[in-house]
Amino acid sequence: MMQSPQNYQLILDKILNKLTEEKVVPTLLLHSCCAPCSSYVLEYLSQYFKITILYYNPNIGPETEYNRRKQEQIDFISRFPAQNPINFLDCDYDPMEFFKKIKGKEHLGEKSERCYACYELRLEETAKAASKLGFDYFTTTLSISPHKNAVWLNEIGETLSEKYGVKYLFSDFKKKGGYYRSTELAKEYGLYRQDYCGCVFSKQEREQFQGLKSMEKSEKGSTSH
Repeated sequence: MMQSPQNYQLILDKILNKLTEEKVVPTLLLHSCCAPCSSYVLEYLSQYFKITILYYNPNIGPETEYNRRKQEQIDFISRFPAQNPINFLDCDYDPMEFFKKIKGKEHLGEKSERCYACYELRLEETAKAASKLGFDYFTTTLSISPHKNAVWLNEIGETLSEKYGVKYLFSDFKKKGGYYRSTELAKEYGLYRQDYCGCVFSKQEREQFQGLKSMEKSEKGSTSH
């Protein structure tokens, strides 16, 4: 019998309520892909945790794009008035790690096994670091995006939690208006918002989509005269 999907927001609510009742502020290693995606998550979770952002994103290309997103993340943290302090933990930029992980899946599109492998790569690095550095919890900002599969992310997180012995913070940050709030905060802080997920393949897919939209628009324009 197939299990019904988990309500990850409900699970998160229960965890946060318990922390409030116990009056404890645990540490959280939060993988972040970019400042806009982290904005709402930090606003929401910094009330309950001492957060360290882990910036591990070897999927992002080219390197100029990677550096721009990383610097925007650092700048946002420095300006954001969090209830509890937020730290930043940088990682080496090695895009070959990404290409090795998704080998054979390059041709697959967005929301495919290619993305699953990418989630797994970044979450495993987060879980390993959380275990090594003694964090109480780990999680990722990725579920805030409407284009990211929260079920996959939480399943991967749960598996890695058991493997590395660190609690995974279940979540689906797009819930409760999270994605909309992140767009508001991005405007408020003037954050750079990219128009593709990060990898070279998503960039190519975005450009192809824009090209098709442009062709359709021009064809409609020519037939209306």
